[in-house]
Amino acid sequence: MPKHYRPAGKKKEGNAAKYITRSQAVKHLQVNLPVFRKLSILKGIFPREPKKKVKGNHHTYYHVKDIAFLQHEPLLEIFRDIRAYEKKIKKAESKKNPDLANRLRTRAPSYKLDRIIRERYPKFVDALRDLDDCLTMVHLFAALPALEREKIAVKRIHNCRRLSHEWQAYISRTHKLRKVFISVKGIYYQAEVEGQKITWLTPHALQQVFPGDDVDFNVMLTFVEVYETLLAFINYHLYHSIDVKYPPILDPRLEALASDLYALSRYFDANAKHSVVNPEASSVSGSEQVETQQKGIPPDESELRLAQLQHQLPSNEPGALMRLVEDVADEDEEDEDTRECKKLFKNMKFFLSREAPRESLLFIIPAFGGIVSWEGEGAPYKEADQSVTHQIVDRPTQGHIFLSREYVQPQWVYDCVNARIILPTEDYMVGRVPPPHLSPFVDNEAEGYIPEYAETIKRLKALARNEVLPLPGEGTEDLEDPHKLLVEGIIDRAEANEAAERKRKMLIEQNQYLNELKLEVDGVQYSSIASENKQSSSKETEARESEPDLQQIVQDHANRSTVVMSRRKRGLYEAAQISKKRRQDKVDVLVERNRKNKEAQKSGKN
Repeated sequence: MPKHYRPAGKKKEGNAAKYITRSQAVKHLQVNLPVFRKLSILKGIFPREPKKKVKGNHHTYYHVKDIAFLQHEPLLEIFRDIRAYEKKIKKAESKKNPDLANRLRTRAPSYKLDRIIRERYPKFVDALRDLDDCLTMVHLFAALPALEREKIAVKRIHNCRRLSHEWQAYISRTHKLRKVFISVKGIYYQAEVEGQKITWLTPHALQQVFPGDDVDFNVMLTFVEVYETLLAFINYHLYHSIDVKYPPILDPRLEALASDLYALSRYFDANAKHSVVNPEASSVSGSEQVETQQKGIPPDESELRLAQLQHQLPSNEPGALMRLVEDVADEDEEDEDTRECKKLFKNMKFFLSREAPRESLLFIIPAFGGIVSWEGEGAPYKEADQSVTHQIVDRPTQGHIFLSREYVQPQWVYDCVNARIILPTEDYMVGRVPPPHLSPFVDNEAEGYIPEYAETIKRLKALARNEVLPLPGEGTEDLEDPHKLLVEGIIDRAEANEAAERKRKMLIEQNQYLNELKLEVDGVQYSSIASENKQSSSKETEARESEPDLQQIVQDHANRSTVVMSRRKRGLYEAAQISKKRRQDKVDVLVERNRKNKEAQKSGKN
């Protein structure tokens, strides 16, 4: 018998032994499909793509080890108990026994996801790296209305809103915000926490419309269930890293006025004062506070003292309310970006009109060192305050105008944040069309097209830092080898020809100048110099005619490179060239559109 002989059906090998279909996994775990889907999301198990699909291309495949990992999960037994309880409740309701049904609902088994979060993210950095989708989902549900038919409860929405405000308050307090961009989808933010760049999207403050049957809210609610626990763990760790107790105790009056960020800033200041007065009380663990709050046990004396200190803060003192504590971290511990962001809106006082995006600006302005108030109850100062330097308005006319302040549109704040300088306010005044809002997430140099306003901002930044920029069209790359630049794809052929011509002329003039100096030192007359110059110019023209064409050199180099490539590499190279040409075509379209706009503006003025 051969060594590798295997009877049919005795043992599987290869992909047939490594992967199983979803229907086989559901049958193996003895659960229904919704429970299997929920368990996979909670544990982070996702479908795989085997090289050879044994059962066909129309199946979803999972790894056998992942299914074995799910098989030993304690949550599996809890889900089975929950399903059995749901059957009992349904049976009691069908028998018209409401007392038994209510009693069973109160005794239904529950579960927590703390252990799963610790398993999936053994280190805090791992949790920060996976925080982008978490923040986006939590901010989305914080803006959704409660809907009973989609099982979106009011408690879940309030919890998402509380977690999102706690995250924003930490970012504002530590000045970790780096980029902001307003798009049609919402507002993009990017923060840098412990060396990790975290980007999330928040919806606009508008009424959200639920889609039809295109979205499965059961799947989204399962993800939100994981993300709520994950964000609570992260907020707890971040708050304790700056010596602030978690969860925060907020002023109920400000919570009723929907001023959660404002209440959190008051809590930070009160907590800072409390930690100075009684440092031992601030060392209580956050897990004990969470358990006490969940069990309904009244807070201890330290928490009551903290709430009293918070209420003792003067309600009309902007420094104690909206200004972030200056001594959050030592200057030596802060990086250069944090110090720069901390001083951007320093000594500036803002007031928000009622039509401005209030929550976004209350988050951004304190994150960059500014003081802000708004129109409404609970504000730290009123509109008539004479110390206000900027008022954010978004309507064409203004009733009462104060001459001691500047009236700008909200876009000015976002553009200043992205540029890291205070931009001139003339283009952002009320009633004017503001400049284009450029995305800070796009690398203009890599795209090959730099907008006109980006050049203007670059000049303003250089002027603010006392730097001297080269004139447009000139640079140090003209002195480099144009052949090398063209082969590497840094410049195109027209720029390479111009650079080669400039370099050739520069070398000719330099050699001529050096020769004249040498002959002048030797005492040679000008007539002989002129005759020699004529001879040298004729030789240079002959040498120039004998020089090979630059385009021909590049073409020969490209052909030589593609000949020695394999078929696969040649296909990748051709695809890269096609994508490069498409990018250049887009740049040409933008340049042509910009030229037509300028011509239209000139014709309109004439």
